[in-house]
Amino acid sequence: MPLEALDLSTEAGADQEFLYTLNFGPQHPATHTTLRLILTLDGETIVKAVPDIGYLHSGFEKLGEDLDFNQYVTIVDRMNYISPVANEIAWHHTVEKLLGIEITPRCKYIRTILAELARISDHLLCVGAAALDLGGLTAFLYAFNEREKIYNIIEQASGQRFHPSFTRVGGLMNDVTDDWVKLIRVFTNSFPKVHADVVRLLNRNKIFIDRTKGIGTLTKEEAINMSCTGPIARSAGVVRDLRKDEPYLAYGELAGSFKVACSKGGDCLARYLVRMEEMVQSVNIIKAAVENLPSGPVNLHTEDKLNIPDKAATYRSIEGLIQHFELFMWNRRFETPVNEVYGAHETANGELGFYLVSDGSAKAWRARTRPPSFIHFAIFPHLIEGHQISDIPAVLGSLNIIAAELDR
Repeated sequence: MPLEALDLSTEAGADQEFLYTLNFGPQHPATHTTLRLILTLDGETIVKAVPDIGYLHSGFEKLGEDLDFNQYVTIVDRMNYISPVANEIAWHHTVEKLLGIEITPRCKYIRTILAELARISDHLLCVGAAALDLGGLTAFLYAFNEREKIYNIIEQASGQRFHPSFTRVGGLMNDVTDDWVKLIRVFTNSFPKVHADVVRLLNRNKIFIDRTKGIGTLTKEEAINMSCTGPIARSAGVVRDLRKDEPYLAYGELAGSFKVACSKGGDCLARYLVRMEEMVQSVNIIKAAVENLPSGPVNLHTEDKLNIPDKAATYRSIEGLIQHFELFMWNRRFETPVNEVYGAHETANGELGFYLVSDGSAKAWRARTRPPSFIHFAIFPHLIEGHQISDIPAVLGSLNIIAAELDR
């Protein structure tokens, strides 16, 4: 990477000081994505770090003003592409809040299961990649093997592995099958062993502990003042989780099946430990949700005709055919109140929120995202100052920055 001398001159009589600029990224193995850090160095010590974003800008929020509330689900998929179904659930939660509708009990439980699978998938990548950056290749392979199983579950439900686009306003693209439930049971039964293997590989690994303990420390007060959420905040002692504090979906009914994972360390090691414990709690939620999965429809059928009719109704009844025709040819899908609303979910990286302004049409007048990665990347300079260049992968890996969430 190019090195450029910043200031080699000093006043007469003063100690000579050498400061250099190092461009870390945007194409760098340790950043995992298109991130750029402009580092000011005193030898190997980082004096200053300036994050430079914008290399993956896609106009996601502007697209929200051009696509209707169901079409936009394909775009929110691409924001945090490590756990896309969680983005979908949060987006349609906000739209349903705007419309004042409540989804069916079965849909609530299925969305809860999918949200927790997405959390596990996201944490597995974060932990596995962080271990890889610090020399732990085996843990990375174990983690990604489990992610493939989650992809199988997503594919079984939606037909797509990576960007499922599975949720709809008032429901889901389709109901799940008994085979889907069996896949989940197999996963929840096998996952604890893999989790234990990763714990044995990393928790007492001297290199991993030395590279993470005391590195990138964040205090509770700093976490609150810097608007941190999710594992970043909880690892610093902030006991806040929207699933408990502001229950949504089926979390209110499943509150007794999980605990909020917290720590007081505030360093890279604490963030790793919180994520590892959260995966255990997510498995508990999934097990409880599967065993209590209600029967009934997954889509909310109202007089407003929010949902696309079933194929059987479209092909075999004149009412279904007309409804399908109106929805797609004339876009008579939504009559929204002229209002503004904010909805947020507790995703793997923290509070993912969507702010909507509606003008009464079938699409948002303004769609704004509150992405956790954007907030957490802003604290990176505070965490890394005074550390060594070799500590950058440890701190970045513990924050789990997703570039598409930064740039939008």
